[in-house]
Amino acid sequence: MQNRKSRTPTLAGVKDAAERIREIVPPTPLVPFETEHGQVWLKCENLQPIGAFKLRGGYHRLAALSEEQRKTGVVAFSSGNHAQGVAWAAKRLGMPALIVMPADAPRAKLDATRALGAEIVTYDRMTEGREELAARLGEERGAVVVPSFDDPWVVEGQGTAALEAVDQMTALAGGPPDSAVTCCGGGGLSAGTALVLPDAQITIVEPEGWDDMARSLATGKIEPVGSNPPDTRCDALQTMRVAPITFDILKAHGATGVAVSEAEVAHAMRVAYSRLQLVVEPGGAVALAAVLSGKVKPKGRTMVTLSGGNVDPAIFAEIILG
Repeated sequence: MQNRKSRTPTLAGVKDAAERIREIVPPTPLVPFETEHGQVWLKCENLQPIGAFKLRGGYHRLAALSEEQRKTGVVAFSSGNHAQGVAWAAKRLGMPALIVMPADAPRAKLDATRALGAEIVTYDRMTEGREELAARLGEERGAVVVPSFDDPWVVEGQGTAALEAVDQMTALAGGPPDSAVTCCGGGGLSAGTALVLPDAQITIVEPEGWDDMARSLATGKIEPVGSNPPDTRCDALQTMRVAPITFDILKAHGATGVAVSEAEVAHAMRVAYSRLQLVVEPGGAVALAAVLSGKVKPKGRTMVTLSGGNVDPAIFAEIILG
């Protein structure tokens, strides 16, 4: 099998991933939703078996491993959704998985990852490097390291959400998305979407203070998150620095980015719950928040991702009650 550094993600790879994923899970719903700024179509990845789109990239990556590699398993690093995606895929494929997770990850995500049979090693996200820790553990165990976005198979797997939406929107609205508004941490979902929708306008959305991809796209070079970033409930999107693999795809596509506030995210979560009875986590609600706030205006057939729904019950209740 090729090394992840020796290839780039392709549309053909997304289609291969879609064939794999079609065999294990059904398409997630694409729901029409009227906002004061116009109609959008919500791609409900919060309704995946693990509550997030991450099982797509996780399964595509692990299914590509050789039988020999499967014996020693994988090491991943994640705040929770990629952790669950890899753990779910590893359990289904019968291989061991060790996940490096921040000590302050939501308890619901830690518990769900353990419940899937993965071993967890925690770290301090502000003082320790998760990539270095994962690389060391992978070398010690002879395991394959599976990053959350810096991997061509992962990007291709995440792109299958948009590929599903093309078929769904064509059937329901007469054509593929003209624009896509996507939640963005490291950019795997956004980059995969760009591969599938070469003619669509792509807007990535991040929490304020963690909008490194938006700033990178604006300046044309990778800009890391600044020192002492603000607290955010969007734990799924706390990526300190994006990778060339996702940035290069989004830059070549002409994607742009916006940032949303914690209040705008909370409002989006309340709207999704009150109007659609959907549980969406903070990081999974940022794209909807951008549309509801008017920071992104719907253009033609607009797809908006709800990328995850894994939120601690107490935090969700606090936000919903306002």
